[in-house]
Amino acid sequence: MANGWMRRAGSVCAMGAVLAMAAGCHPKRKTTSAPKSDEYADKLKPLVAAKRIQVMHWPNFSDFGEAVQQFYDDRNYEVAWVEDDGKPSKQATAFIQAFQDAAKKGLNPADYDAGLWDDRVKKLAGKNEDDVATFDATMTVNVMRYISDLHVGRVNPTHFNFDIDTSDKKYDLPTFVSDNAVDAADVPALIRQVEPDNDSYRKLEDALQGYLAQQAAANQPPATPAVVPNQPLQRLPVVFHSIKAGGTYIGAHDLAERLEADGDLPAGASAAWTPGKPGPYNDELATGVKQYQAKHKLTPSGRLTLLTVVSLNGQKPGSTTVVSQPAPVADPNLGAEIGKIDDSLERWRWLPNEYIHAPLMVNLPEFVLRGYKPDRSLDFTMKVVVGKVVGEHQTPVFTHEMKYVIFRPFWNVPVSIVKKELAGHIEKSGVGYLAAKGFETVDSKGQPVTPTAAEVERGGVIVREKPGPKNSLGLVKFMFPNEYDIYLHSTPQPELFNRTRRDFSHGCVRVQDPAALAVWVLNRGDAQAPEGGWTLDAVQAAMQSGQDNHQVNLKQSIPIAIFYLTANVGEDGQVHFFDDIYGYDKQLDAVLAKGRPYPMEQVKVNPNALATPGDTD
Repeated sequence: MANGWMRRAGSVCAMGAVLAMAAGCHPKRKTTSAPKSDEYADKLKPLVAAKRIQVMHWPNFSDFGEAVQQFYDDRNYEVAWVEDDGKPSKQATAFIQAFQDAAKKGLNPADYDAGLWDDRVKKLAGKNEDDVATFDATMTVNVMRYISDLHVGRVNPTHFNFDIDTSDKKYDLPTFVSDNAVDAADVPALIRQVEPDNDSYRKLEDALQGYLAQQAAANQPPATPAVVPNQPLQRLPVVFHSIKAGGTYIGAHDLAERLEADGDLPAGASAAWTPGKPGPYNDELATGVKQYQAKHKLTPSGRLTLLTVVSLNGQKPGSTTVVSQPAPVADPNLGAEIGKIDDSLERWRWLPNEYIHAPLMVNLPEFVLRGYKPDRSLDFTMKVVVGKVVGEHQTPVFTHEMKYVIFRPFWNVPVSIVKKELAGHIEKSGVGYLAAKGFETVDSKGQPVTPTAAEVERGGVIVREKPGPKNSLGLVKFMFPNEYDIYLHSTPQPELFNRTRRDFSHGCVRVQDPAALAVWVLNRGDAQAPEGGWTLDAVQAAMQSGQDNHQVNLKQSIPIAIFYLTANVGEDGQVHFFDDIYGYDKQLDAVLAKGRPYPMEQVKVNPNALATPGDTD
């Protein structure tokens, strides 16, 4: 079958005038992808224009409607994913595999018609025009959905009043898909390219594979492996993070015996490890594991992965003695843990490009601040206290840039806190109560005033706490000016950092080691320094005996993300799970459960819905 674009070129009359008219009536292709047949254009156009294809799992693609329309307009309604022989292109086949494996990315395979593609491929063989057009259009919609979901997430974060703007990182999908995906030489590589380029994201995604494998293994009937005569094989302890050569494995001896029985280690090699004790996962074990993996169609990396352990626990090494194995028991928390990983991966995708590697990141459910070196490696971790769950004091989720540090700050008490927490005392004891507790009242210019109790209670004056060690903000605060008046600061209540759950503030983030953080920030931000530089001694002097409310500006602002991950791979290489303290996982799951189209529109964030406005603590 000749391509439509070739036939049309061949049928044009040689006369110059006819050629000119032909060129004028046919739009120029606006894509760099190789031309394909346009003979299905009449079938494609109504499908695309309808923004709905009934045979899809989620038929309504109005959220991608304009992008799909532009995609086909740019290629003059040539098919993109079907070859002339009626078979899907190799790129289409690769994307189908990606759709079917979408759970490994923390996505829902049904969102991309994962279970429907086999029948569609079979129908293509008949070269029916409707089937070809439907296959091509549904493939375009699902490729766009998949790439967009991996790149910027499925739901716009502003839907949850997260002040995170994804608009600048969005692809021009019609151009990106047509120029990069349609003729992609390596679809898996393209997929990796669109995901967040962040090691923490990748580690969490890798960990998800292990949890899914454990879930799949628990759903399988119990294995009955054959074992060496008179040498029952012990079940190997599972691992949730791969172990590479140089690591330690609790079941090293049993693993060596298993590999020895299967011929992947020399006879007697297991004697080098002590039964029942952790042992080194050395090069010899890694080589044996690699050989085992290659024989059993596993990725031959030499790393001990959960999939490898599951395979080893179900293998048949060729013996004559059979021992029944107990059925795997699913961890009752496994489903919830997988859900937290999925939700956390979704949020990673929301981060704007300039914050994917933010030097400072607060993870609210974990109550931890992390700082990163310029090479993106972890520099430090620090405990934090965050906003209370009750009373509308939740710390908002947003990204910003730290611009200056204030030593020995005043605390301007928000009117809402004055009314809720000070008004009763003022009514009982008078305005003098404020001075007795270290507060003062000033006008908008910072000049002291003597107001009445009524003026204080209605917010007619500014109530502020004087600088000093008892100030609610402590002796230093780290400023990234924002409409929520949220910042990092020290605290006169260090005992709170001994608590496991640390949501006690009015919205701001209290840091465990403010002096060390100040040294890090001032040097990272290249702030003008006193003689001798911003050493720990210099910072402590500024905090303890320096000028009140002394502002030090950073020459280089420092991006900071106040973020929300209920699953994260820690510094120990293990996945750690945290309580959904603000209920954001629950909200996200509810939106995703409704199906497509997901909320994608950018909306104005209402700061009052995030935290109490004012100089919060």
